[in-house]
Amino acid sequence: MYARILEETRGLSCEELDELIQALEERKIHLGSSLAERPRWKDLRGSAPYPLCGEDAQEWVTRTRRESDERREIR
Repeated sequence: MYARILEETRGLSCEELDELIQALEERKIHLGSSLAERPRWKDLRGSAPYPLCGEDAQEWVTRTRRESDERREIR
C-alpha cells in the first residue's frame, strides 16, 4: 500500500513534497488529538451502581485474602 503511494509521489517537485508533508503532519496531529480526547478512567467514576457486584469493595478484599490464606494453610 505504501509502496504505491510512494511511487505516486515520485513526480512531485520539492515544493509539492513540502505541501504533502505538511498536510500529512497536520492530519497526524489531528489524529493524535482525537486519541487524547478519549475519556479517562477517573471520568467513569460513579457511573456504576454501588455495590457493583452486590458486595462492598473492602468486604471483597477481606474475603478474598481470607480465602487465599485458607488455601495456603491447606497446602
